[in-house]
Amino acid sequence: MSDNENTTNNMIATQSTSCPSPTAEKIGTIFAYCLIFIVSLTGNTIIGIIVYKTHTMRKPINFFIVNMAISDIVLPIFKIPQLIQVLYIDFWPIDGPLGEALCKLVYFLKDVSVLVSIQSLVLIAVDRFGAVVFPLRSPLIRSKMCPFFIIASWIVAMALNSPKLFVLRLVEYPDKLVCKGCWREAFGDSSSHKNYILSFKVVSRFFPLVLIATLYIIIYLKLKSQEIPGEQLANAGQRRRQRERNVLKMAIAIVLGFAICWLPRAIWLILLMFTDTITWPDCSFRNSFYIVQFMALVSCAINPCICFIFSRNYRKELKALL
Repeated sequence: MSDNENTTNNMIATQSTSCPSPTAEKIGTIFAYCLIFIVSLTGNTIIGIIVYKTHTMRKPINFFIVNMAISDIVLPIFKIPQLIQVLYIDFWPIDGPLGEALCKLVYFLKDVSVLVSIQSLVLIAVDRFGAVVFPLRSPLIRSKMCPFFIIASWIVAMALNSPKLFVLRLVEYPDKLVCKGCWREAFGDSSSHKNYILSFKVVSRFFPLVLIATLYIIIYLKLKSQEIPGEQLANAGQRRRQRERNVLKMAIAIVLGFAICWLPRAIWLILLMFTDTITWPDCSFRNSFYIVQFMALVSCAINPCICFIFSRNYRKELKALL
């Protein structure tokens, strides 16, 4: 949540004064951020172009992958410049109405993009569940319904993250300007910031991942138990199962990549929130923050790579574009 993350950024800036980073370290960090930015922007744009130009690729799973690609473009655009700024200055660089708006939008859109990606993963899992477990029935998610689900995913993400538009504001101190989450000032003493964040993490992270894992376990058991009766249908059945397995491998790889990249950061923020008295030795707080933040950003760049590695269709269309 942005309030907690904003406090984290302020602590990073404070500890950075006692843990000065060598110039080479800063340059290396900026290079890594820029590399993620370029790979994410290029790879996810190509994914969108491929699905748009190729009629045979216009299937629900690919539409939801494009939805993830859009969210993976939004995140680095708004987050990486702010992370680079934190390396050099410990205050919010823009004041006035523009600074106030950016203070709200940077954190708001970052969290919106993450939640859109999670909802896209759920929709992909539901689509694969219907295709494998109920292959003879009409699809659970039709291609014509995809625009509705995609728009709904952004609306839901914005609604769940809307409190931060009221919480985040610029606070002026004698020596600097800070973008800060002011929960009590926005909602009063009766509301609990920690309870909201914990509930938000459970609803937006834990439940979706449990649902996704359950659906893929059912899909795996179904594929494992499938048997096509009759010799004449054996080859056709094997080909269909192989296609389903290939698509399933790509979908599972995307889910695992997202979980590996984002779970350390979510756990780190929850531990930070409920261990206010923890003592961080030397520069470990700053260093651990950089590690989990970098892992989260990597997720924006690896999804296109996963698509090209696991999908022959994506590789084929990429070669056609080049």
